[in-house]
Amino acid sequence: MGQLNDIPYLLKCQFQQAPFNKLEGLCKWGADLGYKGVQIPTWESSLINLETAAQSKTCCDELKGIIESYGLQITELSTHLRGPLVAVPPAYDIMFDNFAPENYKNNPKKRTEWAISQVKNAAKVNKNLGLNVHGTFSGALLWYTTHPWPQQPDGLVELGFKELAKRWLPILNTFDKNRVDVYYEIHPGKDLQVGVTFERFLEATGNHKRVNILYDPSHFVLQQLYYIQYLDHYHEIIKMFHVKDAEFNSTGKSGTFGGYQDWKDRAGRYRSLGDGQIDYKEFIALGTQSPLYL
Repeated sequence: MGQLNDIPYLLKCQFQQAPFNKLEGLCKWGADLGYKGVQIPTWESSLINLETAAQSKTCCDELKGIIESYGLQITELSTHLRGPLVAVPPAYDIMFDNFAPENYKNNPKKRTEWAISQVKNAAKVNKNLGLNVHGTFSGALLWYTTHPWPQQPDGLVELGFKELAKRWLPILNTFDKNRVDVYYEIHPGKDLQVGVTFERFLEATGNHKRVNILYDPSHFVLQQLYYIQYLDHYHEIIKMFHVKDAEFNSTGKSGTFGGYQDWKDRAGRYRSLGDGQIDYKEFIALGTQSPLYL
């Protein structure tokens, strides 16, 4: 679940089985539970045809009409399985090929070009739908170097963020042209994994005005980052957040990196809302009681 402008909305992008694999089924299920909006995962062709919608305002109007008939609205589009393909390190090529069409697999250059065009299309679809915010992942060229052993060569990190920005700048400019802000989910496994890496990326893009943050505190619990203090630093550019829980319980056998174990066996793992360690009351209170966060 997420929230934007006080609208509770559903993110079902990881659960595309019935009834969530059809737009009508997703909308009815959400409306019956009292939600007011839905996020549209753009890689699900059963929900939206990104190429067609980018070229056709009529197509977008029809999509909105179906969703609004259930008393819902589209809160934003998501390219969480397209954004990562903008920047894939060679070591992960085979795994990330799973997110690309057959004719782009085993060809990293073409896959990257295709992913960039897909996210650009999403910018145009946002405009056609009358939306001004968009959620995505950054991709990762440097994640495999997170623990500095062997020692990174001088300049490697700077070079990585320069290349990441080079790939994203044409996309960001397309979003700017369509007057849509991009919200990057700060997430382990991406180069935008914590606050300091977000700052590196923002600087590398020349402080592009469309670069913003999608806040999900569960990712910070797994990294042992103080998720409340994070708000002190970035509240002005956090305009979207995900409501998900997590816990971190280190043992004598397992810590932050997890030891290649299944999720249920790791020290840090995601949990259902209320079953983890995130104090949602505390950070929600910041937004309702303190002028700093309004």
